[in-house]
Amino acid sequence: MVAARETTLQELLEGAKQYQVPLYQRTYSWTKLQLERLWNDILKLAEDQVTDPSATHFIGSLVLAPSPANGPTGVAEYLVVDGQQRLTTLTILLCAIRDHRAQHEGPMHHDRLNQQYLVNMWKSERQRLKLVPTQADRAAYLACLDSTPQAGGADPVGAAYRFFVAQLAAADDPDDPLDIERIESAVISGLALVSVTAQPGDNVHRIFESLNNTGLKLTQADLLRNYLFMRLPTRGETVYRSLWLPLQKRLASADLELLFWLDLVHRDPRIKQTDVYSAQQARLNRLRSEEEIEAEVQRFSRLGALLRVILHPGEEKDPGVRRRLERLSAWGTTTVYPLLLHLLDRRERGTATSEQVASAMLYVESFFVRRLLIGRATANVNRILLSVVTEMSKDLPVDEAVRAYLSVGRKYYATDSSVRAAVRSIPYYLNGRPNQRNLVLRWLEESYGSKEPVALDSLTIEHVLPQTPTTEWRQMLSTDLGPEENFREAHEALVHTLGNLTLTGYNSELSNSSFPVKRVQLGKSGIVLNQEIAAQDRWGRREIHARADALADRIVSIWPGPTEQAADQSEVAWDVMNKALAELPAGSWTTYGDLAALIGSHAVPVGARLANHPAPNAHRVLQVEGTVSPSFRWLDPERTDDPRDLLRAEGVEFDEYGRADQAQRIGTDELAQLAGVTPEDLPERLPRPRSDDDRSYGERFIEQVTVLQGPAVATATHVVLDAWTTMGGTLSYGTGGETSCFLMARGKEHELGNIWPAAIYPSGKFEVVFQHLSVRPPFDDVTLREELRQRLNQLPGVDIAAARIALRPGFPLTVLADADAREALLDHLRWFYDQAQLPTSDDLVTV
Repeated sequence: MVAARETTLQELLEGAKQYQVPLYQRTYSWTKLQLERLWNDILKLAEDQVTDPSATHFIGSLVLAPSPANGPTGVAEYLVVDGQQRLTTLTILLCAIRDHRAQHEGPMHHDRLNQQYLVNMWKSERQRLKLVPTQADRAAYLACLDSTPQAGGADPVGAAYRFFVAQLAAADDPDDPLDIERIESAVISGLALVSVTAQPGDNVHRIFESLNNTGLKLTQADLLRNYLFMRLPTRGETVYRSLWLPLQKRLASADLELLFWLDLVHRDPRIKQTDVYSAQQARLNRLRSEEEIEAEVQRFSRLGALLRVILHPGEEKDPGVRRRLERLSAWGTTTVYPLLLHLLDRRERGTATSEQVASAMLYVESFFVRRLLIGRATANVNRILLSVVTEMSKDLPVDEAVRAYLSVGRKYYATDSSVRAAVRSIPYYLNGRPNQRNLVLRWLEESYGSKEPVALDSLTIEHVLPQTPTTEWRQMLSTDLGPEENFREAHEALVHTLGNLTLTGYNSELSNSSFPVKRVQLGKSGIVLNQEIAAQDRWGRREIHARADALADRIVSIWPGPTEQAADQSEVAWDVMNKALAELPAGSWTTYGDLAALIGSHAVPVGARLANHPAPNAHRVLQVEGTVSPSFRWLDPERTDDPRDLLRAEGVEFDEYGRADQAQRIGTDELAQLAGVTPEDLPERLPRPRSDDDRSYGERFIEQVTVLQGPAVATATHVVLDAWTTMGGTLSYGTGGETSCFLMARGKEHELGNIWPAAIYPSGKFEVVFQHLSVRPPFDDVTLREELRQRLNQLPGVDIAAARIALRPGFPLTVLADADAREALLDHLRWFYDQAQLPTSDDLVTV
């Protein structure tokens, strides 16, 4: 016998209660994908509650059982059978809200949220926590709960806390004093759960199985089809044969569901894909006759034919529209589909021409490209695109209406002046998705109209000034520096900008070669972008900036800008900097120059900003040599403690000269990962299927290692690969210009999916993929990832800081040339392989 009822987080947590996660449960394992989904739902709920205070959002169930430890202490104790991931996440979020409001609104919020929702005041230490996570997660959870310096570490609990801290900082509008309060209210009283409470003696395992073993579910498209034909008692067979069956043949089941969502978004951009069936049913319930229902099926059939063209642009007859559809499809942003469907529908109904439709699509493409160039590729882009159809002008031609809508408000449709400034300074290579960065360079090359055909699909992005500069490159760039400039920060400010990037099929062969060597190779290329670089005598700051200016001229001529009414939104992206700082793990630090390179600014204005405006973890920003800036001051005038003491408490190590350990420094590339300007793009990192013999890729890989690292490192690498396959692993290879090698411990056919500990790059990196391991069992358990880190740190020349356990750090391939280090590495890889093959536990796994 169980009791099930709908409840809220407020009802669950208020009062003297304790929820214990049993030791046999898996550790906390929510990833950024799940956190983002929850956060977006909360933001929408907070917005909905402004007009409808009773609005709620259902987030799932919680299965509880009375704890055997229950006694006459006044605290009701429960075991969390199912839903511990959800409940843990929500309490971590409450910790982040508590800390944000206490910092910005007053300390009373700290005690209020603690006493109401997080701890049982005046109870014994055993009963103090309202939520008691598993033993493995407890230290990280207590750090967040008690606001210690260790809060926000690299473990999954710390990562969730940092994520919410960053999102709250981004959502806090200085002009809206109630925005965070609305978010808190949405979390506390608006998120609805079904609480299922077993009775003493019930078999909680059986309850869990009955909740989760639901078998094959009907899709929302299936449900809607059933509903429609239930409403067609006399015309059903005819309508099914003439309209529905052709529609079903055009579109797969998932695409049918997409169609029904797109239809709803045209009316209300807030509709989520998970609500398709209920929203369509509510709309169709207003129709009374079979004729009206049949007309709806007919409309769906017509729109389905248009969606088919969007999904398969090659079927479009007009060449101009087809070209734009192909480009937008290649860009890979599906939230543009509602607009594309609207445009094709307007053309079919005769209210727009093919020329206007193609022009509207060009404005959208330009909108994407210009946002990427100024470092705003992802900022609110989904919300903006989903609202185009409902908010654009109905009085203008469709292309001008699209342009006008994208030009006003904070949409980052960059003006020509913003583009010109950004191309010089924004780290283009770290922004957006890899395929989008590559596409812009390919489209730039195509704009030259070269008569010599070049297979652009196979080309990769090359840094002319290399990411790891040699002595020759250091000497060349050093001649451009002023007396107070630091080489490393000047290099960071230039290396990832568009002016220093090109396309080549010789990425691995060029690598860190000197400019005279690269110049010859680039000059042989049929690519105009490369020939322009080859015409230079040297490659330093002046040449990179000059090329950036020339590319900016071409960009503004290819991709039209916004209307004259558009505001110039080229201001410094302080919000991106704050998000990166909020995500910076405890036990790490960064520099003013690294932050400046991230946002396309300079170290001095970054320092001035941090000295005068609140920013998360500002004490973790040091000078390039790891020392506290002489001008550092706490924003709180009463605070006089040494920031180094706090950094030490967080885990940063200092030498006798007061310099922080460089191994714990988070550079620009990793800051971009933390800030989300370089989204994790897993398919770009995965080996891809191919028809060629894998052996040729293996030979190419060893060839490239030999050329770039020398015979000794190549031989050592070959030994490691042979040992890996001998112990049972397999090898997969990337298909880019630089042929990477993946050490596969399991393939995709395994019940737990594929897993690999590392990728090897001929350019010289043995990359340990902690970021990907965090979602792959059994290494989704942070204790195993930590053991792998500690094992690798036993190798000479390897020092992976604890803060990097959420990233993709690595060490030089030259480490493998040492026989003792190589044998030790193989021992650690054998341990990894054995862990990956262990059978999984049959214990309960929660959502």
